[in-house]
Amino acid sequence: MSEIRIFYREDNRLKLSKDIDVLKRAPRENLLWIDLNDVTEEAESRLEQFLKIYIQEEEEMEEIEISSRYMETENSLVANSRFLLSNFEEETVSFIIKDNTLVSVRSQELPSFNDTMRKLFASPRSYPTGYHVLTTLLETRVDYDADLIEDLTREITELSSHLKSEEDVDNAILIAIKELQERTMIIRENIVDKQRVCSNMIKSILIPADAKAKMSILIKDINSLFEHLRFSFDRLEYMQDTFLGLVNIQQNKIIKIFTIVSVVFMPPTLVASIYGMNFKVMPELEWKFGYPFAIVLMICGVIGILWYFKRKKWF
Repeated sequence: MSEIRIFYREDNRLKLSKDIDVLKRAPRENLLWIDLNDVTEEAESRLEQFLKIYIQEEEEMEEIEISSRYMETENSLVANSRFLLSNFEEETVSFIIKDNTLVSVRSQELPSFNDTMRKLFASPRSYPTGYHVLTTLLETRVDYDADLIEDLTREITELSSHLKSEEDVDNAILIAIKELQERTMIIRENIVDKQRVCSNMIKSILIPADAKAKMSILIKDINSLFEHLRFSFDRLEYMQDTFLGLVNIQQNKIIKIFTIVSVVFMPPTLVASIYGMNFKVMPELEWKFGYPFAIVLMICGVIGILWYFKRKKWF
């Protein structure tokens, strides 16, 4: 849904407007945060002219080079970061801060933005500049990433409970392990992106000292998430090895059964082959009890093989 939200101060109060014409009335220094959610090119152009900024195209925002993801001038800062959606697709958000005013550009509805807006109205004095708003946005997003990791850990634990014996081996489990590995890597890449942005921002001379202090704590939180992700990925690899081990056990049992069956039928096959040669000088061919004798010989051979296997504890 296309929407523009402008947060500004008037009479020492924080106000919200969804009309871009408010920029003509509000003093430039009173603007705190302008959030552009899938707005038209016309609205972006008007904002660029008013703030004297450049809003990147979607292709530029998604560039992986650090020069495209983070830029800084004497009075402005541009940072691009990826935010995860509920379906684990990524939405690239561009942040532009000039003269303490934050401009965020996105094309999807993101829960972390709505949460930040609620925090903003709950304690407006805690956000004197756009840098503080951006720090809170990143903090909220990292909190969401932590929730995703907790959900991922819960799914891994539940999946692990299904792998108890070779009877539990199922192709669906291997596919589930692969999907969890993919989601783990996506979350990790997303957190690495946040780490790069925060590391660059904390070096900036534009960011106020109190915002830098919060950014330092945020980087520590991000590093702690890496440990959880590493543990989850190691656990998934262990589950994958366990699955393949159970598959090997299951296959070995099947091969063992086929081997036993093949060996058990070898004596009867040998007896039948001998008496199927039809040589002239074979006394048993004209013997009255030749047929029962051959059957008993076959049965004794089978019993002998089974007794031997049982004694060796091969089954």
